[in-house]
Amino acid sequence: MADLTRVRVWADALIRMHLDPAEWSFGFDHAKRRAGLCNFTDRRITVSRYLAAKFDDDEIHQILLHEVAHAMAGPNAGHGPAWKRIAGEIGYVGGRTHDGDVARELAPWVGHCPGGHEHVRFRRPTRETSCALCSRSFSPAHLIAWNKRR
Repeated sequence: MADLTRVRVWADALIRMHLDPAEWSFGFDHAKRRAGLCNFTDRRITVSRYLAAKFDDDEIHQILLHEVAHAMAGPNAGHGPAWKRIAGEIGYVGGRTHDGDVARELAPWVGHCPGGHEHVRFRRPTRETSCALCSRSFSPAHLIAWNKRR
C-alpha cells in the first residue's frame, strides 16, 4: 500500500525533473477503474486515491512515470512511438495501460452468474448481460443477476 503523502512527494519531484512545475501540477482524483490521468487542458497529472491506497510503491511510481511521459510526449502522441521512447528514457517499464485491480469494493452494482462468478459495475446495468467467463457470446443460460450494494 502506497502512502498518499509519499505519492505526492514523488509526483512533485518527477514534475520538477521532467516538466515545468510552473505549468504542471499533481493531484488525486476519485477514479475507480483507471490508475492515472494526464490532463493536457488543465496541465495536471492525477492518480486515483482509491487505487493508490491499494497498490504498492513500485506500481504507483510506474503509474506516475507513465503519466509524466504523456505530458512530455504531448497531447497527440497517445501510446505511440514517441510516447514509448520517452517513457523508456525516464524509466517506465510497464505496458500501455494499467491491468491491475480496480476498486471493486466501491462498485455499487454487484452481479452473479449461474456459474458463481462475481461481476461489478460502477453504473447501473441497463440491459441483460451474460457472463463472458461462462460463454464467449451472449447466452440466456448465463445471465448475470444484478443487485445494488447496500
